Amino acid sequence: MCLQPRNTIPLFSSGPSSTPSPLLVLTCFAAPVRPAMLILTCPSKLQLLEGVLRRCLPETLPIYGAILHINRGNPAQSEVVVDSWPEFKAIITRPKKEVVKDKWDYYANFYAAFYRDADSCRALLENNDVVDWSAALQIQGLQDGLYEIVKEIAEASHVQLEPYFYRPVMHPDPSTLRQSRLTNDLLRFGALNPSHASFLNEVWDFGGNHRSRRYLESLIRLFPSACLVDKEDQVVSWSLTDPVSCLSHGYTLRQYRGQGCSGIVLQRLGGKLHSLGFPLYAGVLAENQPSLQTLKKQGFHILPGTYYMLTVKPNLALKN
Repeated sequence: MCLQPRNTIPLFSSGPSSTPSPLLVLTCFAAPVRPAMLILTCPSKLQLLEGVLRRCLPETLPIYGAILHINRGNPAQSEVVVDSWPEFKAIITRPKKEVVKDKWDYYANFYAAFYRDADSCRALLENNDVVDWSAALQIQGLQDGLYEIVKEIAEASHVQLEPYFYRPVMHPDPSTLRQSRLTNDLLRFGALNPSHASFLNEVWDFGGNHRSRRYLESLIRLFPSACLVDKEDQVVSWSLTDPVSCLSHGYTLRQYRGQGCSGIVLQRLGGKLHSLGFPLYAGVLAENQPSLQTLKKQGFHILPGTYYMLTVKPNLALKN
């Protein structure tokens, strides 16, 4: 039985006007009303949503990956906002408000979005109870309209938008991933731990700061990963996953490239994800041909369209 969770926003305000609350929490016993925005918390509804999004793959990949994490322990403490239920037209996943303590941290303030109706998505994103546009954040999705909507809102809000455009790739059947043998006897599989984050942060193109290091620590601590280490137990090749279960941060030290390390790490991580019921997908910059070729050799297919990572940063002149 699904019970009303504690400390949720009531369906209607307790004031004399009985005006509907602008952001509602939908539980299994929610009243039969159709407000503009709902937070889904009921496990049965979240399971139903997972099935709906699965049938819409691959277009729903980022939001589907986020829902999978939420339904499997919710390690990142994310939540789901929809415009209506059960016939939703737009859906967003975001971190719970208590999770992001640094409003300038766009790494941790991680959103994913999917819509069936662009106007509904715009209305959801424009609502300040859903997205705080005075904070730094990132939004990911696979729909062209999402980029246009975020671009318009960023301009109207006078915040800086930095869009990144990736080629989406997905493995059609991770169970067929071949397991290659290591050819370098000095390397073996290891396990990443948060202490490795500083080293990974040094070689990450989008890293190099304390917020990116903190973000990498959280990815290592919360989500599946894989790596190879040398005889000194130093990591030489690795791949992580993120809050939308996307392969990310794949890297091999220069002196170990050309030995198949990244493919072997990918096979190990792909096996983990498949065993947990996650899809195997990634976004790769078009100019990163080595990564694209490695993924294609492992059986990944390049999907049509663009994987959008939309980074929003407030005017730094307003920063305290």
